[in-house]
Parts: sequence; C-alpha cells; structure tokens
Amino acid sequence: MTSFNKTVLVVAAHADDEALGCGGTIARHVAEGDSVHIVFLADGVSSRIHSGDQELELRGSASDRALQVLGIRDGHHLGLPDNRLDSVPLIEVIQRLEPIIQEIQPEVIYTHHHGDLNVDHRVAHQAVLTACRPTPGCCVREIYAFEVMSSTEWATPFNSPFQPSHYVDISNFLAVKIQALKAYDLEMREEPHSRSLRHLESLARHRGNTVGVMAAEAFMAIRHLR
Repeated sequence: MTSFNKTVLVVAAHADDEALGCGGTIARHVAEGDSVHIVFLADGVSSRIHSGDQELELRGSASDRALQVLGIRDGHHLGLPDNRLDSVPLIEVIQRLEPIIQEIQPEVIYTHHHGDLNVDHRVAHQAVLTACRPTPGCCVREIYAFEVMSSTEWATPFNSPFQPSHYVDISNFLAVKIQALKAYDLEMREEPHSRSLRHLESLARHRGNTVGVMAAEAFMAIRHLR
C-alpha cells in the first residue's frame, strides 16, 4: 500500500478554478507523494446562453485532461447550478460536501477567497468553513484560500480584499500549471484579459519574486494548526 505524507482536498466552484488558483501547488503536492483530491461544486456552463449537453461534455473532457496533467486520477463533480449556488440552500451544498470530507479525511484544504466577485466562489468558501468547523477531532488542520483571476481581482476592493499570507514555491511546477490551463483553452482569454496564459504566468512569477523565488502561488491562510 502506498504511504502518503498528507491528504489534500481542493474544493473548487468550477472545473478550471483548481488550475487557475492552485495548479502549481497541486502538482507539487502530487510530486511530493501527497494524496490529492478535488471537488467541483457547480457544472460550470449551465448559466451560459445556449448551453447544453455538448458544452457540459467539453468542460468535462477539459477537466479530465487538466487533472491528468496535474497528476490526479479523478475529481468529484457535484453538478450544482452554475453561477446560481446562492439559489441553493447553503445547507444542501454543505450536505453534499460533508460526506466527501468524511470519506477522504483531508488534513489540508484549498478553496476560494471569500470576497471573490463570483458568487459560486463565495458559496464554496462558506460551505468549506461550515463543513470544516474546528470541532474536537476535526481532521482538517490547514485551510488556504486561493486567488482566481477575473474574480478575485475584480471584486470590490474595499470589501474583503485578497491579502496573501502564505506562499507555495512552484518554480519547478509552473510549466505543469500552464499545461493544465491549456487544457481549458475554451475558458482562457487573450491579453490584455487577466485570465490570459501570459498574465497567469506573469502573476506566478510576480508572486514568486515577492518572496525571493522564481514562481509561486499566493494564498490567504484561514487555518494553520500545528
């Protein structure tokens, strides 16, 4: 039986948020022998005009390719309504998430920043914190919020801004992150959009250079129990 160092769970609102927010960190966890799991809450496309089964299949195929690049075997797709998670009672989102957390028993969770413009991101953050209340015996010892371009930086700047307090060196995994993002080519945009591949690479280098490494991903530490 394989022995893992840590069990890690990424709770993302949509397929592509994992690569945008912490793709390099995921690749590093996998390379270091950690067991990494992913939950996608919403389907990612049903809010779009003229969306249908073909769009869902394309998004699912892109997710499969990205997870393969990152070294993850599969993800949990809950299929909740895209950009309408605020229309679902929060308790229902939590009840879908809690059994997965109980089964996986993660020590580390990565999820969205609570101040993001995208409502699904905000619901994901709230659902994680509620499902992972620090009761005695809780398995989750670390929770980190990541930034997702075209949501985190577009939010109202005076309302809960993203303030990094934790960095992961992804100098050796930036190429993997970019390759995973290329799997979501339909979600990427051309410059000067902040969700362009060139900007995302520049952001990783900027985050890294601010802490003295070649590339990094930045997070807000929500819980860090040692």
